[in-house]
Amino acid sequence: MNKKKILLVDDDLDLLEQNKILIESQKYEVITASSAKEGWEVFKKTKPDACIIDLIMEEHDSGFILCHRIKNDEYGRDIPVFILTSATYETGFKFGASTSEEKEWIKADEFVNKPVIIEELVQKLENYFQLKEK
Repeated sequence: MNKKKILLVDDDLDLLEQNKILIESQKYEVITASSAKEGWEVFKKTKPDACIIDLIMEEHDSGFILCHRIKNDEYGRDIPVFILTSATYETGFKFGASTSEEKEWIKADEFVNKPVIIEELVQKLENYFQLKEK
C-alpha cells in the first residue's frame, strides 16, 4: 500500500521538524515547506494527498491565502487542507470552518490547534481519506 503524502507548511522550523516526525511516525510520507510561497511551489510539484498549513507565516493571513490557492486549484479542491493555528491558544478565539459561510471564505476543511495532538490530527486525516475512498 502506498503511503499517503502530506504537505506540511510552517515557518517555525523547529515545529515543522517536530510535526514532520510525529506525522511520519503514523506511517505517512511528509514533504515540508517553510513559507506559503514555497508551499505553493511544492504543492504544484508533488501533488500531495493532504495539506497541513500553518496559519500565520510571512503575513498574518499567509495560511488562509495558501489554503485558498490550493482549494481553487483543480487538483487541490479534492484533497483535505487543514489549517494549523496557535491563535486559539494565544487569543482564546476559536476558529472554525463548520458553517457554509465560513467554508465559503475559509477554504480549509479543518482547523488543528497547536500544539498538535497527533492522535487527533491522524483521526481527522483518516476520516477524510475514508470518505474519499467511498
